[in-house]
Amino acid sequence: MNVLLDFAATGRLGPLYRGMSLAEAEELLGPGRPHPQILMKGPDFDGYPYVWDGLELESTRRHVSCITIRLRPGSAVRLPSPVLPDAGAYAATVPREDFLAALDAAGCRHVPDPLLTCDEQSAVVTRPAGVHLLFARPDRDADVPDRSRFHLDLLYG
Repeated sequence: MNVLLDFAATGRLGPLYRGMSLAEAEELLGPGRPHPQILMKGPDFDGYPYVWDGLELESTRRHVSCITIRLRPGSAVRLPSPVLPDAGAYAATVPREDFLAALDAAGCRHVPDPLLTCDEQSAVVTRPAGVHLLFARPDRDADVPDRSRFHLDLLYG
């Protein structure tokens, strides 16, 4: 939870930050699994992610332009050890109310994101880091206590 809160508040994910070179990121994390478009069009093809388990780094001009953490409520998430020391699988079930309360307790301001909020999902953006948090209802096969609640689905910024 602390890693997610730090990312939401600062826009940094451990040693990773927007603007760093993709080569630096791969030096820290090891080679990522490139999106098929990158494989087809070459490493200078922008706008598609490199993936390390639950972590995605999108690149533009061979620099990190977006960091995304994907959670699947009811399952576990894995993040590379440079991002999450003692790397392993961690519960990915984070109810919206719990995460928003944790943001408030940490002094991380957030505002609703009306462009990404609708009946099926809810979103906020943190200030000043500009990290977007998307909350959704879990898939019907997800093992969660209350399927009617929104849960943290992804963070990106």
